[in-house]
Amino acid sequence: MKILLDTHLLLWAVGHSDRLKPEIRQLIEDASNVLYFSAASIWEVSIKTGLGRADFAADPEGLRRELVNGGFLELPVSAAHAVAVLDMPPLHKDPFDRMLIAQARHEGFLLLTADATIAGYGGAVMLA
Repeated sequence: MKILLDTHLLLWAVGHSDRLKPEIRQLIEDASNVLYFSAASIWEVSIKTGLGRADFAADPEGLRRELVNGGFLELPVSAAHAVAVLDMPPLHKDPFDRMLIAQARHEGFLLLTADATIAGYGGAVMLA
């Protein structure tokens, strides 16, 4: 299965946080799954770390390096992903989260998220 993790889950996975539920950790560690992180997540960490958000306090370059070294594949943001945002109902206002949803839908990935609002989009979104 191809899985895209939202930004918080990426931070928790790399930081080995107790906030990452065991069943989600199991999905991440299952070698039969292909794990992705979005360039939008790295962008989000860069911006929100720069704004002083404690929940995003991370070195974006180090985070990317750890994800790649950990076997995650990078998913670039494409124009097709940007266009896919247009078809989404306005349940969520955060542009980074909307991009992750659009990317997962467009690519046919399962999106793992810790955000109940994102899970409200249904489809291949799993609340972690």
